[in-house]
Amino acid sequence: MSRDLFAKEAIAQIPKLLTLLDRNPHSPTYGCFDRNFWHYKIIDFPSGMAQEFVWPLALAYDTNTANNPFYNQPAIRQWVEAGILYAAKSAHADGSCDDYFPYERAGGAAAFSLLACIESYTLLGLNNTVALRFFEKRADWLAHHNESGRLTNHQALIVLCLELLSRLLQTSKWDRSKVQRLERVLSWQSSEGWFQEYEGCDPGYHTLTISCLARIYQLLPDIRLKDAIAKAVDLAAQFVHPDGSYGGEYTSRNTYNFFPHGFELVGQWMPEALSINDRFLVGLANNLAPCYADDHIIGHHTWNYLLAWRDFITERPSPMLRSTGRIWLKEAQILIDRREDSELYLALNKGGVFKLFRANQLVASDTQFSLQVIAGNKVKNAVGHLIDSYLTNVSENEISIRGQLGWAKQKQMTPINLLILRVVMLIFGRFFPNLIRKLLQKMLITGKKKAPFYFHRRLWWENGQWHLTDELQAKSWNQVISAGIGGDQTSIYVVMSRTFQIGQLQSWLDLTDKIKNLAPGELLKLKRNI
Repeated sequence: MSRDLFAKEAIAQIPKLLTLLDRNPHSPTYGCFDRNFWHYKIIDFPSGMAQEFVWPLALAYDTNTANNPFYNQPAIRQWVEAGILYAAKSAHADGSCDDYFPYERAGGAAAFSLLACIESYTLLGLNNTVALRFFEKRADWLAHHNESGRLTNHQALIVLCLELLSRLLQTSKWDRSKVQRLERVLSWQSSEGWFQEYEGCDPGYHTLTISCLARIYQLLPDIRLKDAIAKAVDLAAQFVHPDGSYGGEYTSRNTYNFFPHGFELVGQWMPEALSINDRFLVGLANNLAPCYADDHIIGHHTWNYLLAWRDFITERPSPMLRSTGRIWLKEAQILIDRREDSELYLALNKGGVFKLFRANQLVASDTQFSLQVIAGNKVKNAVGHLIDSYLTNVSENEISIRGQLGWAKQKQMTPINLLILRVVMLIFGRFFPNLIRKLLQKMLITGKKKAPFYFHRRLWWENGQWHLTDELQAKSWNQVISAGIGGDQTSIYVVMSRTFQIGQLQSWLDLTDKIKNLAPGELLKLKRNI
């Protein structure tokens, strides 16, 4: 596989990153990457996460590859330093920063941007005392900050930040915090190998955690960490689809994320990790990677791809044959079934959401029933893909899931909602940002409300293929105005989800006509051969 695919994909994003950057040295927002703030002026504070974009610029400056017009360009170096200094200028007095609302003090944004600033500063050999004082202040804040929700990738990011800065400043002041957070990361790893991300296993964020831990292991070799990484890599290998795509809506956070750098680092002592990247590169070559080129999430994959190019190992193992059989991750509630020329990836805890591949091609992606329902003077959405506890039965040739639909999270911001949030944050929330974050997480991610619809999904293997029946029951169908099954629906707020991937070109299965003549209590029945 060609390592240059990683560089090509990443370098293609640099012009957009530069468009997002205020490059005017005489501007009061010189170095700001939040174009909505400095240029459009449609928000009232800059996102601290955006300053992470200094790292892909620094790496582009340092990447000597074909068709890279940014290599060794002095202007890029100047803009990187300006971005670091703007991160310092726009931070709160305690070193923290905001991401989505004022006084949020977002741990993820603080960690991502600090890591980017430290690595860029070191890579370019900068010498700036203002930047160093800012790094130390933010690290002090991160060392003592505990955010709501279990996000292992954030914990690993913070450990990496503290270790890198400890070496840069030659200090041991964060040693205790590093140990505590690394212990937390290890304790949040399932016996199946995956790391907790809110409500379960997300293979996408899992690869980011591997990337951070692999870098930490380079700096701090430890047998427990090595064993945890090896187990995590073994698990990640199971989620590379036969066409080279990765992850999707059957995972806890609905992401197609894939961060390759960690597998190159781990490949130095575990060669089979390199096979994961080789299989992903096949998908990358065939345009199966998702699009992350929006203003907020463009940075993560850009810097990680460039790191993968930089640390790419030229001696690769022979391609591994895909194993057959069944992998049932009971804690994650994900079932992977490989037989003959079919591969099924199914989430038991999401009502049977699945992807099915046949002859190395995606043939079906299914995110369960979705209904539009009139409730009072509103139109609500009842879906079958929210993480929940369902009644399941799994045998060798049959899978059954029974449960209840839930109301999708479709809350939108309005002028009144935004005004209320601003007032709350200015008066009260600025002192208790974690409480506000916890309430928003429950509202947008973890909270569940049942809808009065009951489903039964049954899949069985017969005559060399999977068959599927779906049944849906309602006391009354009168309020249902539309029904269908989509291939890429999700209903919780996740920053890195709902990106476009070529497999999402599958058509919507419209079931509206089927429900029009159903009597109260009558079952909607659907049978498919897939």
